Amino acid sequence: MRRLIRAAGGALIASAIVLGTAGVASAQETGTVYVVHGIPDTPVDVYVDGERALDDFAPGTVQGPLALPAGPHEVKVFPADAADDSGQALLSAQAEVPAGGNVTLAAHLSAQGQPTISPLVNEVGEVPAGQARVVVRHLAAAPAVDVLAGGQPVVRGLTNPNQEALEVPAGTVSAAVAAAGTTEPVIGPADLSLEEGTTTFVHAIGSLDQDSLQLVTFTVSGGDSAPHGVPSGAPSGAPASSLPLGWAAASLLGVGLVAVSLVRLRTAGRR
Repeated sequence: MRRLIRAAGGALIASAIVLGTAGVASAQETGTVYVVHGIPDTPVDVYVDGERALDDFAPGTVQGPLALPAGPHEVKVFPADAADDSGQALLSAQAEVPAGGNVTLAAHLSAQGQPTISPLVNEVGEVPAGQARVVVRHLAAAPAVDVLAGGQPVVRGLTNPNQEALEVPAGTVSAAVAAAGTTEPVIGPADLSLEEGTTTFVHAIGSLDQDSLQLVTFTVSGGDSAPHGVPSGAPSGAPASSLPLGWAAASLLGVGLVAVSLVRLRTAGRR
């Protein structure tokens, strides 16, 4: 009976190890991806490695978080309602998704107005207590710009396709975008609600000449500096692990059944 008890205990330990390592492996084998559509007047379908990932993706919107296997991926953008990915793509690119990482794939206009795709790494690490992070990205067909907060420039001379990150007190900020060296907004002003421990990504998209400039934003939580914060790379809404829930439930049920069996064995031995 003791051997049986030791064997059952070993099975419990092995089960716990499998669950733990499976969670680690799955976290290392996937990355989190957001997709920003910044090309005006062009609904699209997005294919990743030959499979349709986004259907009728509207301009001026963002999709995500999406979990993709880590490694290189072929991304193709087609006009909306394309039958498949065999025709002529509007855009194509190779994108590298880092294991456990967080990235944005942005379809947008270059400074000269040509459609392009830019992969951008999302910094979603810890933010100091009482602070929030703002990442401003210039993805519009426009010259260099200044970013204004409360009417004052906080980022100067930002050019397409670059970005700049700021850490600011949590709260509501009135933000606008102006031509470099000026304070007359070409986008905004718009109020941004910045919660403590979050990172807000602000994308200036569209075309200055076509009068289609606008902002596209999304927010990732989990950068709290307090112990309750979510580790970086696991944004709000993203799966913490790709381990199927059914497997976890089955393993817990197995643990419970083994424990009940041990109690019964011990009771029978006493009789």
